[in-house]
Amino acid sequence: MTDDKRYAISVTPTSTYLEARSDPGKGQFVFAYTITVTNTGTVAAQLVSRHWFITDADHQVQEVRGAGVVGRQPVLKPGESFEYTSGASIATAVGTMHGSYRMVAEDGTEFDAAIPLFTLSIPRTLH
Repeated sequence: MTDDKRYAISVTPTSTYLEARSDPGKGQFVFAYTITVTNTGTVAAQLVSRHWFITDADHQVQEVRGAGVVGRQPVLKPGESFEYTSGASIATAVGTMHGSYRMVAEDGTEFDAAIPLFTLSIPRTLH
């Protein structure tokens, strides 16, 4: 882990409720989320794994770990971005997601890029 500014990654999330894939009567609320990962440092780095915490309004937490994102392990040169869309299902109309990406710089330095907390919410639920 390093605080060296050469190893800096910006993560920008957005989410959308997928009404057609959800079944509120069965406690199934499905969301798509789009993540933009940008290398704001000065050294190329590869996203090798992800670690998510998905929490619903009843404080039920799903912890997800895996290699890469959407089947990819992108290498980002300084200034480059990678965007992908994936999904999550929770049992309540509102929840949150956050986590981190494990990155490996071209010089072999390993570091984590924080995924900021963002909200999953059906429309007109939160103000």
